[in-house]
Amino acid sequence: MATITAAMVKDLRESTGAGMMDCKAALTETGGDMQAAQDWLRKKGLSKAAKKAGRVAAEGLIAALTKGTRGVVVEVNSETDFVARNEHFQGLVKMIAQVALDVGADIDKIKAAKAGDVTIETAIADAIATIGENMTLRRAASLEVSKGVVSSYVHNAVIEGAGKMGVIVALESPGKTDELAVLGKQLAMHVAAANPLAIDPAGLDPAAVRREKDVLADKYRQQGKPENVIEKIVESGLKTYYKEVCLLEQAFIHDSAKSVVQAVKEAEGKVGGPIKVSGFLRYALGEGIEKQETDFAAEVAAASGQK
Repeated sequence: MATITAAMVKDLRESTGAGMMDCKAALTETGGDMQAAQDWLRKKGLSKAAKKAGRVAAEGLIAALTKGTRGVVVEVNSETDFVARNEHFQGLVKMIAQVALDVGADIDKIKAAKAGDVTIETAIADAIATIGENMTLRRAASLEVSKGVVSSYVHNAVIEGAGKMGVIVALESPGKTDELAVLGKQLAMHVAAANPLAIDPAGLDPAAVRREKDVLADKYRQQGKPENVIEKIVESGLKTYYKEVCLLEQAFIHDSAKSVVQAVKEAEGKVGGPIKVSGFLRYALGEGIEKQETDFAAEVAAASGQK
């Protein structure tokens, strides 16, 4: 039996773009014959998947899944919105979210984990080969509490638990979980709509706060305000800023007459114990991905041999 070295796996991966474990399996199956291993991968559709890997995948689905005190949100991208309506792709996204709930949010661990007889990495490659578009497991994140609930909300849901935006909110509390879940869902909807940057001012990026202070100070310096007055105005301005970007300070979307922290405090009576919002995560599909601008008419003309 031929010895399969790391260098051989590396060479095959570079020539085909297939996953490391798939390359190792191909070399093992073919006794270390590089050409035969490439053919093996092509027959499995894994090498074909690699050819699509350079194409921008900015569509797809966000899945948010919770179970008691744990929750995950994952983003799986495809090239076009059509694939988001493909049942095979939808099933893949749900499977990835379930695996992430079990193994955690580390991308490498998710890809290496098995769902049935195949790894998630192989399942993605198989879906690429079957559907014919590049797909990527772009990101995943999780929240967990010791006591309480993690609740979710999916905006523009395509299927249950997956859509264009997913939010999870973690509530620490010894109170009634059913009442907590109701509040958690409301807060998750609020996060989707209001897009806070942090739970409270302490959680904000210090650099962002400094920028805000500098902008406010420069604004009033240009108006000729003295420095002692500027300092007071800036502190007042920061309070307004916190109300805009901090979850607990924001006006509650379900009742704008109260802040989120007031709504949480009022809910403690129904829940039967103190409530702490310990975390939230908000994923919007494709955010931060630089999409390629395409001329559809030009593409059709090129495909038909016209200029």
